[in-house]
Amino acid sequence: MALKGKRVLLTGAAGFVGSHLAEELRRQGAEVLDIDVRGNNPIDLRDWQRLREFGSKLGKVDLVFHLAALMFIPYAFENPREVYEVNVLGTLNLLELCRLQKVDRIVFAGSYIYGSPQYLPVDEAHPINPTNPYARSKVMGEAFCRAYNQDCGLKCTILRPFNIYGEGQNDSFLIPSILKQIVGGKVELMDPEPRRDLLYITDAIKAYIKAGEYEGADFEVFNIGLGLSYSVDEIVRSILNIWGRQVEVSYQHKRRRNEIMDVVANVQKAVKELGWTPEVELKEGLIRYIKWYKAESGLSN
Repeated sequence: MALKGKRVLLTGAAGFVGSHLAEELRRQGAEVLDIDVRGNNPIDLRDWQRLREFGSKLGKVDLVFHLAALMFIPYAFENPREVYEVNVLGTLNLLELCRLQKVDRIVFAGSYIYGSPQYLPVDEAHPINPTNPYARSKVMGEAFCRAYNQDCGLKCTILRPFNIYGEGQNDSFLIPSILKQIVGGKVELMDPEPRRDLLYITDAIKAYIKAGEYEGADFEVFNIGLGLSYSVDEIVRSILNIWGRQVEVSYQHKRRRNEIMDVVANVQKAVKELGWTPEVELKEGLIRYIKWYKAESGLSN
């Protein structure tokens, strides 16, 4: 456990991925210094003065994980200025804090920024074509990371997750939305056809840990995903089979704005250079998630 005894600053620690990562870091013996507008240290990363004051009291920080972001795409279309402020200005402020604190490396949570694939599976060399304010904000965040690496010597490792799912995810996302609707007795979704590469939360956390331990290039980008895609309808049917309950399923047959119809991650770079491999297939991930969801909701079946 290479992170044992390390002092690790984690933004977005109260979020879906952040809360799982904080738990694993502590399990491995790291000291976690968390920042989240909803957490123990309610700091808005847009507030440079407040962040700088916080940083002046931190002492030595070995590693930073930057996960804090506004990421729900429909919200981003409706509130682009807020999304850019939080995701771009917040990243800039954090990078400057890393420079002042002489942090050795930051792990930046990127996103799927490739747009509609020109080829499958999508590798890190694929052209970048963001199609929404959230993805554009992540492109800008990556650019700031590269700038601070080249100009200030800050080491940066960027992970580009595809679609992470699992225990504790907000029900505005696809899989928890389906689970919630099953409890209500009916599932209604927009479009059965889009296909997604779905990565279970424990595999995602292992990738972040590997990125934190990484001692390779001073600036590097890695895709993380399962490497397989499933349609919305296939996901719904799998969930119903595992749940053991049949409910009415209907589709509006409406496409979301800038919908991407299929995406598959090429993760060979992460396999080779990070020593990370996704281990949880979709069925197993759904079994674990549904078991947790039923227990959390007080449901017997």
